[in-house]
Amino acid sequence: MSQLVYCPICGHELGEREEGGRLRQACPNCGYVHYLNPVPAVGILIEMDGGLVLIRRGSPPHKDRWTLPSGFIEADESAEEAAAREAEEETGLKVDIIDLAGVNSFPEGPPMSGIMVFFRARPVGGELKGGDDAVEARVFQPNEIPLIPFRTHREAVAQWLGRQQLPAEAAKVSPEGRDQPGFVIRPAEARDAHEIMALLELIPPNRAITRDQWKHIDQRFRETDGIKVFVAVATQQPPLLIGFLALSVVRSLTEGWGIINDMAVLPTFQRRGVGAALLEAALRAAERHNLNHLLVSVERGNDRARAFYASLGFSQGNFMRIKVR
Repeated sequence: MSQLVYCPICGHELGEREEGGRLRQACPNCGYVHYLNPVPAVGILIEMDGGLVLIRRGSPPHKDRWTLPSGFIEADESAEEAAAREAEEETGLKVDIIDLAGVNSFPEGPPMSGIMVFFRARPVGGELKGGDDAVEARVFQPNEIPLIPFRTHREAVAQWLGRQQLPAEAAKVSPEGRDQPGFVIRPAEARDAHEIMALLELIPPNRAITRDQWKHIDQRFRETDGIKVFVAVATQQPPLLIGFLALSVVRSLTEGWGIINDMAVLPTFQRRGVGAALLEAALRAAERHNLNHLLVSVERGNDRARAFYASLGFSQGNFMRIKVR
């Protein structure tokens, strides 16, 4: 979000001061404080012919990719009014709102921090066709929904699919960890790169990473043998990657160490045992590679992350350690 230069109240040049535990722009003349707040947006899950209506975007970000109809709420309309308007503008369909499907947030962008309100809807008129910034609109059956680039959209679709009680393939127990109801743990594959990069953006310090740095991260993921990446995948159709953990293997002449610096779980799938299952996969990998200790960097984590690792037996400190063997 852009910074202001002058105070919108008195016109004096803005300075900075600590307010509410953060350094914020503030006016030394009249006391105005400039808060950067998330913008509200809506997403619509239009249920039609047994599937969901998706639109193909005609402009960045994610031009030519399929997403849910969505958009920002205008100042003079309710969230429900915005959802109905965006649905008609982007799909050509007049819709009735059925109910609230969920609320999510996207502090990582793009392009700015926001709060997303999702609604279920059904068509009551109009003709299905792309409009506004959508070049195409069509119905996708549950088993043919493509990979959606926006994280919040992916989570909303995953929850919708879960409510449909779709038959999932029987989960096979992975050697990397114990599978849990609703998801499996497996080693990451090259095709997981896009979703892992999106999960990395959930870690606050990563939101300052430049485009060139992201390219190097993607290259390390694909080419570095010393990094073992595990993913949690929801057992639904189509599958959804809901979490990941990266384990770096470091060896000295006498000992082997495993370091976990990157781990993230989609917000709507947290508190379901996903993080614990990923960590179990890392511990089993550490045992197979004859590592002596496992370190977790919590410098970039919040208090909840520190408490999570502490509850699993890790010692306190910026690097939390547990003895493997």
